[in-house]
Amino acid sequence: MRLQQAAGSGSIERRQMGRLVDRSLKWLLFASGITLVVLFILFIIILFSEAGESIREFGWKFIFGSDWNPVTHQYGALPFIYGTIVSSIIAIFIASIVGVAAAVFLTQLAPNWLAGPVLFLIELLAAIPSVVFGLWGIFELAPFLRTDVQPFLQKYLGFLPLFQGPMYGVGMLTAGLILAMMILPTITSIARDVILTVPSEQKEAAFALGATKWEMIRLAILPYSWSGILGGMMLGLGRALGETMAVTMVIGNRPEIAASLFAPSYSMASVIANEFTEATASIHLSALTEIGLLLFAVTFVLYMFARLLIRRVVRVQGGRA
Repeated sequence: MRLQQAAGSGSIERRQMGRLVDRSLKWLLFASGITLVVLFILFIIILFSEAGESIREFGWKFIFGSDWNPVTHQYGALPFIYGTIVSSIIAIFIASIVGVAAAVFLTQLAPNWLAGPVLFLIELLAAIPSVVFGLWGIFELAPFLRTDVQPFLQKYLGFLPLFQGPMYGVGMLTAGLILAMMILPTITSIARDVILTVPSEQKEAAFALGATKWEMIRLAILPYSWSGILGGMMLGLGRALGETMAVTMVIGNRPEIAASLFAPSYSMASVIANEFTEATASIHLSALTEIGLLLFAVTFVLYMFARLLIRRVVRVQGGRA
C-alpha cells in the first residue's frame, strides 16, 4: 500500500514537473520570437532616426537625384540604387543558370564518384572570404575581361547599348560576375536538395510513358521543385544586394548611371563602406544612413516580390496536381 502511494506521489510530481517545463519552454520560445520582432522594430526606428536629417533636407529628391557631392552637400542616391540592382540582376541571371544546371547534373547525370567531389568544391566557394574574391577580381578577372571578353562582346554585340563604350575592366559586368561566383554555392546547394526531394515514382512514371532523360528532367523534376529553386535564387539575390567588399573593389566606384555594362558604377553598400569613416558633417552621415535605409527597402521589396512569386508558382503547381 505504501509502495503504491509512493509511486502515485512520484507520478504526480513528475506530471507537475513536466507541466512546469512545458510552461517554461513556452514562455522561452515566446520571448525569443518577441525579441526578434523588437530587434527588427528597433532597427527600423534607429535607421529612420539617424536618417531623419537627410529625409527632411532632401525628401524624395534624395531617391531620384543623381548628384552626390559631399563638398557641396548635394546627395542623390539614384546612381547607387541603379548600380546595386543592375549588378545583382547580372549575378542572379548567371548564377541561376549555372547553379540549377549544376544541381541537375549532380543529382541526375553525374556518377557518385564525381558528384561528391564536385559538390564539395562548389560548397567550398561559400567559405572563401569576400575580400579574396575582390582581390582575385581586380587582379585577374578585370584584366582578362578588359583584354579578351569585353572586346569580343563589343565586336559581336556592340550594336546593343549594353556593350558599348570604353572598356576599363572594372565595372558593372565585373561586379556581376564576382557576385555570381559568390552566390553560386547557395543556389546550387538549395536546388540540389530540392531536386533530391522529388519522388522516385514521379521520375519512373515519366520513363514509363516513354520520356527521355531530358524530358523526364524538364517535365517531372523541374516543375515539381521549381518553387524551392526560386527560394534559393531569392536567397542568393539577397546576398548579392548586400555584398560590400568584393563589389567595392571591382565595380569602379563612380556614381554615374550608364547603359553600358562596361562602365564603372557604384553600389549602396560600397558607398557606405567607402565614405562612412570619413564623413564628418552630420548631413553626410545622415545621407549615408538613408542609403542603408534604402538598401533595406530595396531588399524588402524584392523579398516580398519573391514570396508572391513563389506562392503563385506553388498555387499553379497545386492546380495542375
